[in-house]
Amino acid sequence: MTETVEKGDTVRVHYIGSFKGGKVFDTSYEEKAKKAGVYQRSRDYRPLPVVAGAGQVIKGFDEALLGLRVNEEKEVEIPPEKGYGTSGRHPLAGKTLVFKIKVVEIKKK
Repeated sequence: MTETVEKGDTVRVHYIGSFKGGKVFDTSYEEKAKKAGVYQRSRDYRPLPVVAGAGQVIKGFDEALLGLRVNEEKEVEIPPEKGYGTSGRHPLAGKTLVFKIKVVEIKKK
């Protein structure tokens, strides 16, 4: 049986973060960043390491990781309450976000 992500596991994930209209604001894929016009030369484009359920990423992203398998992809729509909040200074506050997430590695706790 293939292992799934559980709380406390360290995972590495590729992702594409976009707004509901499809405009990409962040991604771990270098080519997609260049294509979307959000490429930053100083950034290291590789899968993001995350401890599932530890609050290292926004709540909606964290919740979406649980139960995924290696090489499984999931698209999740995250409301502001599970993102950057409904208001505040963060540029993504008040926005509904869409993330395409792909787990590339799971290290069990």
